[in-house]
Amino acid sequence: MSSTLRYCGRDFAPAELDLIRALLAQADPRLNRTQLSQALCAALDWRKPDGGLKQMSARVALLRMQRDGLLTLPPPLTSRPRPSPPAASPRSDPPALVPLPASLAQARPLRLSLLRRSDPRSRLWNEFVERYHYLGYKPLPGAQLRYFVQAADGLLLALLGCGAAAWKTAPRDRFVGWDAPTRQRNLPLVVNHARYLILPWIRIPSLASHLLACLQRQLPDDWQQRYGIRPVLLETFCETPRFAGTCYRAANWIHLGQTQGRGKLDTRHEYNQPVKNVFVKPLCPDWKQILNR
Repeated sequence: MSSTLRYCGRDFAPAELDLIRALLAQADPRLNRTQLSQALCAALDWRKPDGGLKQMSARVALLRMQRDGLLTLPPPLTSRPRPSPPAASPRSDPPALVPLPASLAQARPLRLSLLRRSDPRSRLWNEFVERYHYLGYKPLPGAQLRYFVQAADGLLLALLGCGAAAWKTAPRDRFVGWDAPTRQRNLPLVVNHARYLILPWIRIPSLASHLLACLQRQLPDDWQQRYGIRPVLLETFCETPRFAGTCYRAANWIHLGQTQGRGKLDTRHEYNQPVKNVFVKPLCPDWKQILNR
């Protein structure tokens, strides 16, 4: 093998693959896969921008390397059943006999309530998304922030989820002016608006675009506080023809074009994923200079 291979946004040279195989061969059989991924990160100095080990990326990379026949992982020390999707409960039922706001004026001031790590409300966020979002619930990969949006009286209106940016998408990369090394260096400064759910019984004109404006004001501080990085660009992908991206256009997000429908893991040019419109929103005036440093 003479060329590098890419897994989870990182290029692995042949010598590094040999190092990983040696690490697995010499590892204590009592180590679980989480501990093995931590050892891999330490050996390769594979870290997040805040200095922490990229443990989850390493774990996924190891599984994909095994799938591709590059190495053999030890069997799991324990077998855990695949988790079931969050089950609906009365906590996520539509509210009964509750007066609903019909305008932004009646709902304001809105509050974006950030879910903290191990927040007991996390399961409820998952449940709402599984029950009412067209994609259902899937864990957001990597760095992420999730919000409940509440009206002034505490009524839940919407849920927001943001996560790590797409590794590579041609419309965004052309717009930013990235080459591959610069993208790899500065991608953590871009955040993906991955989930947007206004609860189906909420009917407030202009709420969707107003919430986007609230998010772009609050998210940079929240992201910096949690991860030590201040993002300068938001991105999102709207599946066509299901969505036109009307609220993003109304909130002055910039439409960059469409994806090719390949999906982030497609290496065979199968084009079997939905085509999506790509929108971005700069978060500061000098965003382009920052992303091209």
